[in-house]
Amino acid sequence: MTEPQFVRHSPGLTVGEIAALTGAELQGVTNHAQRMTNVAPIDLAEAGDLTFVDNAKFAGALTSTRAGAVLINQHFQSLVPSGLVVLLTSEPYKGFVLVARELHPHTLRPASLFETDGIASNASVHASARLARGVTADPGAVIGPRASIGAGTLIGANAVIGPDVRIGQNCSIGPGSSITNAIIGDRVIIHPGCHIGQDGFGFIMGATGHLKVPQVGIVAIEHDVEIGAGTTVDRGGIRNTVIGEGTKIDNLVQIAHNVVIGRHCIIAGQSGLSGSVTLGDFVVLGARVGIRQHITVGSGARLAARSSVMRDVPAGALWGGFPNAKPLRQFLREVVTLEQLASPIVKLTAPE
Repeated sequence: MTEPQFVRHSPGLTVGEIAALTGAELQGVTNHAQRMTNVAPIDLAEAGDLTFVDNAKFAGALTSTRAGAVLINQHFQSLVPSGLVVLLTSEPYKGFVLVARELHPHTLRPASLFETDGIASNASVHASARLARGVTADPGAVIGPRASIGAGTLIGANAVIGPDVRIGQNCSIGPGSSITNAIIGDRVIIHPGCHIGQDGFGFIMGATGHLKVPQVGIVAIEHDVEIGAGTTVDRGGIRNTVIGEGTKIDNLVQIAHNVVIGRHCIIAGQSGLSGSVTLGDFVVLGARVGIRQHITVGSGARLAARSSVMRDVPAGALWGGFPNAKPLRQFLREVVTLEQLASPIVKLTAPE
């Protein structure tokens, strides 16, 4: 079956331009004008493709690769066969990403799936909404009363922007998303199926029923945030839910009311942050981390995948574990000890 072209063709970069872009050193190459037009993994690369190796697991593929050039560190340089252009760097993968960004800049921000120019005829825009120059609204998009959309922003198909929502410049709101009770900065990417600004889960339980707590806060999303598909961010209850500048959130993450996330955090998929959790700057959460309500995670802390966090985490700490996260080395020692205690007892044969 012929593979459709989802990525536009690029005129490419010469190996000399790649060296300048990445800071890599060309090894024994006299023709700096040789051109690379795509990037590919080492086992799938063809002539004209740039690849990389930074892990011993993939170094063996160097002998059979058909790539035109490789970004590699000095540990694997001796394995490179003749005829393959070598670009020596201490950070091969970072260099590979820099080149990929240069070759395919259109992939860095979602575009109109309908290739709409301006406002689609069947988009619904309220008469009091304010749309700046260059706004795109795909078919089925709904932009509510008094909403404000900044220049160059894309509202995807069937996305709903609620009353009084403010969205900055050059943002992308994915198809099927809903944005209510929110203020969003510039260059924010919200992928398909996200729901931002709906009521948080707040009830006072009682013997005869549960009393709903009014949710009167908003969601404030700062510049350069990216939120993965299917993620939900609840509006604040009595204070705002905040996502700090440059933070990147994976698919299927739940962020409850009153949560405050600092700048440049990383939150991997299926994590859940309960109400009033606070993350400092540059915090990293592995996949499926769960944090109970009112917990504070200090700046620079890292939590291993599937951690269950029941107490405050100090700044810069590396924690992990279930059912109560703790310093990761301590948790791993406990796991090893339990495995040893649970292992079968070997019966010794009595000497004759």
